[in-house]
Amino acid sequence: MNGGTVPLRDDLGDEVVLARPVERIVSLVPNLSELLWHWGLADRLVGVTEWCVAPPDGFPHARRVRGTKNPDVAAIIALAPDLVLANEEENRRLDVERLRAAGLAVHVTRVRTLAALPDSLHRLAGALEASGDALRLVADIEAALAASEPPSRRRPAACAVWRDDPAQGGDEEGWWLLGRATYAGDLLDRLGMEVLPADPEGRYPRCSLAELRALDPEVVLLPDEPYAFGPADAAELGRVGLRAVLVDGMDLWWWGPRTPGAIARLAQLTR
Repeated sequence: MNGGTVPLRDDLGDEVVLARPVERIVSLVPNLSELLWHWGLADRLVGVTEWCVAPPDGFPHARRVRGTKNPDVAAIIALAPDLVLANEEENRRLDVERLRAAGLAVHVTRVRTLAALPDSLHRLAGALEASGDALRLVADIEAALAASEPPSRRRPAACAVWRDDPAQGGDEEGWWLLGRATYAGDLLDRLGMEVLPADPEGRYPRCSLAELRALDPEVVLLPDEPYAFGPADAAELGRVGLRAVLVDGMDLWWWGPRTPGAIARLAQLTR
């Protein structure tokens, strides 16, 4: 690696001027922390969030800088990282601007479709000089997609991401659903699910329990994050005639090294 600086662009098109080599990194995104570990770069992480939990004990020397939505900006600045990794949905724009105003380089990722993932991986790998790792991961994702058998018909499905206080109960209780204009919604669509509701621009629409029943999904997916849905939630939906299936939330949200396996696991739900 050579010294000096190099200007690059992140997923939002913002210029990121990096000092070479990039040796000190703060990650504010759990799946990106896992991605760097997968690429053998975990030793460069000097700061991660409290939600960077995979792999377990994967970042023993990194300082915890609070959460994705409330990072300790002062602590991050004190770590003097060469690069901070953020995501346009996981992290607040305000925090990104504060870090940049302090003179730090911040690379923001944006992945709202499966098709956007390869370019995002290549841009990040370019910043970290890990292009070979990105090529291998993209090839693994493409192979997993090729191996997933297309279903004979599309399966209507809803995917819950949150619910209002369950103590409310009744038909008016609010359920927040996964929309189609999201990475996870696009992933399920690619695997043969008709994601409900049908609004192509919707991201996380809210509906009442009565409205959820009216959508008439064949299955309601209940991931264990960001809301920790469990057997009690599935049983509750079952009592009102909805079939629910518990799924690993990381398969839906944590794009990166787990994506090939997630494709294989989620594809089973369409068969």
